Amino acid sequence: MSRIIPLAVGRPTGAGGWDALLAREVGPGGPPVDKLGRRLHDLRISVTDRCNFRCVYCMPKDVFGRDYPFLPQDALLTFEEVARVARLFVDQGVAKIRLTGGEPLLRRHLEVLVAMLAGLRTPADRPLDLTLTTNGSLLARKAQM
Repeated sequence: MSRIIPLAVGRPTGAGGWDALLAREVGPGGPPVDKLGRRLHDLRISVTDRCNFRCVYCMPKDVFGRDYPFLPQDALLTFEEVARVARLFVDQGVAKIRLTGGEPLLRRHLEVLVAMLAGLRTPADRPLDLTLTTNGSLLARKAQM
């Protein structure tokens, strides 16, 4: 069973923004590591906390009912912010990015973000391994776009 060990919560504030946050979390000149000192090769980016299902696995109805206060749109990172963070991590050796949620296909215009991330290259000039974790219910609609 894997555990998610967050590097940071929220948007960085103050001087330096994302670069300063990454430098603090990575350390000067070192590869990105988690809080247990393991080198990061994969990065999961949650693009929304919303989901169109209430599976007992991750969103049981007794916790996530109709009145659950999901994040407001302005609390989510913009696609430009997501792409910038991703690029910083890829520049430091991350080779795989997985877009998750909630249900990531609920995020409007997700294909724009996918196109932005698809253009990233590893320091060895290889394409990024870009994946999407989805329940699949919205794939047919997205495929028609």
